[in-house]
Amino acid sequence: HFHITNPQQYSYPSIFIYGHRASGKSHVMHVLLKELELPHATVSCVECVSVALLFEQVLLSFFGCDAASLLPRSPSLSDFVRIYRQQCSQSPAKQTRYIVMEKAELLRDTDANLLPALLRLQELDNVTIILLSEIVWDKFRPNTGCFEPLLLHFPDYSKGELQQILSQDRHPSYTAEFYSSYINILLGVFYSVCRDLRELRHLAALNFSKFCEPLAEGKVKETDTHKLWRNIEPHLKKAMQTVYLREVSSLQWEQMQQMEEKESGALRGLSAHTHVELPYYSKFLLIAAYLASYNPARTDKRFFLKVDRFNFTPKNLLNHLLGPKPFPLDRLLAIFYSVVDNRVAPTASIFSQISSLVTLQLLTQVSHDDQLDAPKYKCAVSMDFICAISRTVNFDIVKYLYDFL
Repeated sequence: HFHITNPQQYSYPSIFIYGHRASGKSHVMHVLLKELELPHATVSCVECVSVALLFEQVLLSFFGCDAASLLPRSPSLSDFVRIYRQQCSQSPAKQTRYIVMEKAELLRDTDANLLPALLRLQELDNVTIILLSEIVWDKFRPNTGCFEPLLLHFPDYSKGELQQILSQDRHPSYTAEFYSSYINILLGVFYSVCRDLRELRHLAALNFSKFCEPLAEGKVKETDTHKLWRNIEPHLKKAMQTVYLREVSSLQWEQMQQMEEKESGALRGLSAHTHVELPYYSKFLLIAAYLASYNPARTDKRFFLKVDRFNFTPKNLLNHLLGPKPFPLDRLLAIFYSVVDNRVAPTASIFSQISSLVTLQLLTQVSHDDQLDAPKYKCAVSMDFICAISRTVNFDIVKYLYDFL
């Protein structure tokens, strides 16, 4: 059905390739299209923040700058189809053209007719749409109905496959056997909680110097795996706190370990997450989430409009006794942009850090995974925890909590 190796034949009109992050989807397609020298356009749905950029990228890849310049300032789908058809008549396809849409799940947020139209683009030309996604087609399928694509699943790498792939990154100063034994130890700790190749590669690079410390000090030999394991095990278990928190660099991780060894007192009894240095904006996102969970929505204007502060006296703590309430994403962002006080990060980074906070279980997503239901969250940290986080950014959170007004 999928005649990619016979470019003169029409291929399947659309192919939906799905699998978890870092399971080889983009890499396999890129290598396949490059090695077979097939005409293709690769579109990142993250980078193409508007349909205009998407249309421009496709026309540019297939027909050049002149074709892309024909698009009006805010092109509609019909504008794109008209120009695409016109260019096809001037430059008919001698072989199948391929449009690869990376992070295709973001197409669900565009106009409802865009995805069905793309899936039927072969009616204009010998073209195949390849959608790369981390979610299954059942959660992707438009409500309006559309041409059903061919489904291909990329399964996760097995532990043995991860071992082979990660071992290829060996350090030039050490033997392949030594680095492979290190990867085996690393996977023994992290495989149960993390199967993401990119994250595991990051963790391997982050912790290798600690693994080699006894060698550098002349205490053990490369073949003494048991002693190396005993030295690195506690360190790796602490490093589990940074899984998926990609903003933590090697230098920050070493600094955190030094600080943790020195600290005592108030923070010692808090959640293990306290010991992980959250990125700057993630701290303010967590603060905003706590305020959204424990303040009634009707009080937001009183707290976050730029007006004089009020006098504060302890109240009955009713909202804290009832526990955190769910809040919509737009309310979280509104409070965040208020408390961060113009020190604003790029929006894409903000959404990425919200996902990280959910992964770390500092935020909980409570809404149904439904296209019609906007995401809602709850803050999952304690009062002590958020106060500790707030102190690190000099933010007096108590003055913004309704229970303490």
